[in-house]
Amino acid sequence: MTVEERYSVRLARTEADLVAAQRLRYDVFVGELGADGPLVDHVLRRERDDFDPWFDHLVLIDRATPEHTLNHVVGAYRILPCDRLTGAGRFYSESEFDLARLKVSGKRLLELGRSCVRSDHRGGTAMFHLWNALAEYVLDRQIEVLFGVASFPGTDADALAHPLSHLHNTHLAPEALRVQAIGAGARSMNLLDPGAVDRRLALSQTPALIKAYLRLGGFVGEGAFIDHAFNTTDVCLVMDTGQMSARHRDFYTRKRPFA
Repeated sequence: MTVEERYSVRLARTEADLVAAQRLRYDVFVGELGADGPLVDHVLRRERDDFDPWFDHLVLIDRATPEHTLNHVVGAYRILPCDRLTGAGRFYSESEFDLARLKVSGKRLLELGRSCVRSDHRGGTAMFHLWNALAEYVLDRQIEVLFGVASFPGTDADALAHPLSHLHNTHLAPEALRVQAIGAGARSMNLLDPGAVDRRLALSQTPALIKAYLRLGGFVGEGAFIDHAFNTTDVCLVMDTGQMSARHRDFYTRKRPFA
């Protein structure tokens, strides 16, 4: 079986798919990052919450692993189209960011979250397969704006002063799409003057997923949010697919953004 033949991507269609995705999330977010939450099941090793029933779950399947083992899902994305918002009650990101400008924009929105790949499948084509499937989902449903929380490990914003300041200084969303960090966990990203930012250090400390969205013309909202439950410092990524240049759109739909 070649690398290309090994993977397939689909929306979770069975309870086994969802459970396997939640187990993968447990390994990544709880096991690696130290996250916790009221519905996290430490006995069955499942990271879950009240939003799961309303989201679509895009899952990367390892065809070499039998599905009955519940280890067949090696990558996942949790996605919520705006037409399902009534059932969910609110977007997941609204506990950390004011999304009012997005919600009144009249654009078709898609919230992204819980993106993860099993550790032994990173560094290859796994995320590329997930990314291409997400692009198909977006194009098929005529999604106009993608957004969602992306995380830096750890809760010490000062230790992330260079990457956070770099994002604030160079990738702040236009006002019409500029979400705002809210609540007790909100923290300014404008921590250093532009001339004091070490760009090389900033980029080296920025997770690959965030850099991939920025390369496609994505932006970040105003401020970061310190998520102590997940042991992360969160930013809100926003990408207007209608404003993509032809170069970005080709990169998004056909090329490998994580190279």
